[in-house]
Amino acid sequence: MEQYARSVTSSLSTTSYALLGLLVFDSETSENGLTGYELKQRADRTLRFYWVSPATSQIYTELDRLSRHDFVDAIDDTTGKRTTRRFRITAAGREALTTWLHTSKHEFPNLKHPIALRLMLGSLMGPGEVDAMLDGYVSAVADRRKELEAVREMLGDREAVAYPARVADWGLAYYDAEIEIVEKLRRTL
Repeated sequence: MEQYARSVTSSLSTTSYALLGLLVFDSETSENGLTGYELKQRADRTLRFYWVSPATSQIYTELDRLSRHDFVDAIDDTTGKRTTRRFRITAAGREALTTWLHTSKHEFPNLKHPIALRLMLGSLMGPGEVDAMLDGYVSAVADRRKELEAVREMLGDREAVAYPARVADWGLAYYDAEIEIVEKLRRTL
């Protein structure tokens, strides 16, 4: 049985584990579960700062996969005008998430940085265009940082969200570093 669990958990995507994690947070505050739409909203509010926020179609694909492996329960809610499917993490899902947390490799992140790519090709643009591109990027980073700063302030210093708060701190430091990198590059151009 343990061999089966390991092979199943190794076949899940990181997005599956991110969704299980969002469902763990929900299970600590509610017994109702979340709809795919609600998971998408949570992903957009949280994951987008450090992981790709999955498309709605990808969320439903992953939820179907998790349901087939009994990692989530899919419950039809008929209290409204139409039936809504809500998802809750199961004990097996929590175990799979814990196994992944303890056994997944420390992977280096894939960097897909469109500004770095464009800067690499900067000789094909004029100096003014490069400056404008870097100005726009710094402005966008500053805006994203403000959004994350608001999230961090909302989290506060509550023990229940200590780890999400640490990730927010990491993100704030990352945005600061991005701005510092651009400033350093400008001095060399």
